[in-house]
Amino acid sequence: MSVAADFTAHEARQAAANSARAARTRLLLEGPVGRTLTKLAAPNVLAMLVAAAMNIAEGAFAGMLGVTSLAGLALVYPLVMLVQMLSGGSIGGAISSAVARALGAGDPERAGRLAVAAWVIAAVIALVFGMLVLWFGRAMFLALGGSEAVVNEAMSYAAVYFPGCATVWIAYASTSVIRGTGNMMTPSVLLLLASVLSIPLAGGLALGWGPLPALGMAGLATGQITAFGLIAIMAVGYLLAGRAGLLPTVRGLAGDHFAAILRVGVVASLSAIQTVVTIVAMTALIGRFGAAALAGYGLGARLEFIMVPVVFGVGAAMTAMVGANIGAGQAARAKRIAWTGTAAAAVIVGAIGLFFATFPDVWLRLFLAAQDEAALETGRLYFRTVAPFYCFFAAGLALYFASQGAGRVAWPVSAGFVRMFVAIGGGYLLAQSMEPGLPGVLVAIAGGMVAYGLVTIYGTWRTRWG
Repeated sequence: MSVAADFTAHEARQAAANSARAARTRLLLEGPVGRTLTKLAAPNVLAMLVAAAMNIAEGAFAGMLGVTSLAGLALVYPLVMLVQMLSGGSIGGAISSAVARALGAGDPERAGRLAVAAWVIAAVIALVFGMLVLWFGRAMFLALGGSEAVVNEAMSYAAVYFPGCATVWIAYASTSVIRGTGNMMTPSVLLLLASVLSIPLAGGLALGWGPLPALGMAGLATGQITAFGLIAIMAVGYLLAGRAGLLPTVRGLAGDHFAAILRVGVVASLSAIQTVVTIVAMTALIGRFGAAALAGYGLGARLEFIMVPVVFGVGAAMTAMVGANIGAGQAARAKRIAWTGTAAAAVIVGAIGLFFATFPDVWLRLFLAAQDEAALETGRLYFRTVAPFYCFFAAGLALYFASQGAGRVAWPVSAGFVRMFVAIGGGYLLAQSMEPGLPGVLVAIAGGMVAYGLVTIYGTWRTRWG
């Protein structure tokens, strides 16, 4: 085939990709809200459920290593989730929103420059994360009440995961760009593949399956970083080939492109930080009751964190839909999308919470043996006290994703501060006034979720979009 024929074939493929992207944008702007949201969210939810399975498997593998390893994972896990919430949710959502607004306004060239800005931002934040955890991680874990043995397990994981977290950041930045075009299937397949690869890699490297070395906690982290590295390469290649219907380019790249992402992303990041700070503070309070209590609470907090990617499945679709409609000047439709998606997320997560409040051992016995009675009792107490209120957490988080699409995240972030005040302040006070103190901390966690959901709902209702 001649060079001219190759060029013509490439042009044809690029034209087809551009046409598909334009059709997806029209669907975001004109399709029936409920049906379109369901169509876009379905692959996301599937991918996030598999991601939840990855998190469950990781906890189970840590449990096989022992209660000390499980307690160490409870210390480091909030920071791991912070990376995932920032890269996939806060900054990732801002990337999707910026790309969707550009395409909604009919400017695919700007969307291509935003893709490059997204990669640069992701790489820089990953570098900062890795350095901070390596420098201050041990001191922080000790301050949270972990014993020397527990902190050693936490650092074994952290010393691998955080220097390698650039793979996670680049993977999520790239899939967020693709989502901004209205294509939810490709990112979902890629992230599903990351989870499917991560489970055997993490288990094999942690426990020494077959010819693989038994690396313990370091193996858990190595498996996840390796899987995301493969996905990052695939997602970047997909974009560079123009298959998303836009072409990443540095030509014309300016500070405005970085600002378009960071204006929303930095403020939105406060929400992820608030969630993690709340969990970390609760971990510190509960750490005073011993390693068994810490392990039991860590399993409860792990399910709470898993609810974030479940809501993300719906929220990522809302971010793209709301962003495109705001870019096209359709604010009323954008609000309708937000309320529809929020109701769906609250029902799904609320049902999960009620199930585990009723049957906590279905979750806990995945990680703990019958002889781990102290840890089991803490986990049961957590689920009976906190899980019935997951629906409020889901509603607030879903509206946070929708607000990202609109570029209006002040109320969700403010609600996060209210949650922190209620959970941390209330937890400290109730821990002093109730015997043995642990139930009071859990009551405060539940109260913080209720406050977060109600304040976010009120603020979104009051805020004018567009």
